[in-house]
Amino acid sequence: MTGPGTVRDPAGPPVIEFRGVGLSYPGPPAVEALRPSELTVGRGEFVSVIGPSGSGKSTFLNIAGLLDRPTAGRYLLDGIDTASLGDADRTALRGRRIGFVFQSFHLLPHRSAAENVALAMVYRAEKPRQRLARAREALRQVGLGHRAAALPTRLSGGERQRVAIARALVGRPSILLCDEPTGNLDSANTENVLGLLDDLHAEGMTVLVITHDPAVAARGSRVLAIRDGVLTEQARA
Repeated sequence: MTGPGTVRDPAGPPVIEFRGVGLSYPGPPAVEALRPSELTVGRGEFVSVIGPSGSGKSTFLNIAGLLDRPTAGRYLLDGIDTASLGDADRTALRGRRIGFVFQSFHLLPHRSAAENVALAMVYRAEKPRQRLARAREALRQVGLGHRAAALPTRLSGGERQRVAIARALVGRPSILLCDEPTGNLDSANTENVLGLLDDLHAEGMTVLVITHDPAVAARGSRVLAIRDGVLTEQARA
């Protein structure tokens, strides 16, 4: 099945490549939030990043999501050296290549599910009707085509997170960056959302999930751990 989340050319460069990437905050005392790290995330991988609070997960997310600039090393996204980009170009690259899914759904309560998804494309050169058509297509991909006209207040927590995932997919990104995507969900909705991420991964989407929950992390085909700013890969049992 193909759709808004269809993977880009699998023969292309890695989606994420860290070459000695780190981030330090000046002191005194200086804080090394992420120590220089090497990482490659290939197309179509499902990678989990696990660690306790204060371990460096948020710093990792902010760097990978082009929200913060590293103070060491080089970060290549889809083969593009992000260090060479100005702020406007970084913002544009982030909008084209990265879909974000957060613990909080960040949906506008007085806009329908389809309208919330379409808002992700408001700065694109497409007519409103085209944006809504693509939004409905993305909602169908996450199993909510029948709820396109519903307001978020009429949706369950799991459905609202599916709308948020559709919003992340609608721009056809290279990668989904998911930050504690099940943190606000009960066990049944957690399983439904993780099942959806499994399905998207099976279709070829690159997925990176940041979590503190070992059960959620175990869904990844690779598991990375962050502790005290050190990024390491965990061996699978």
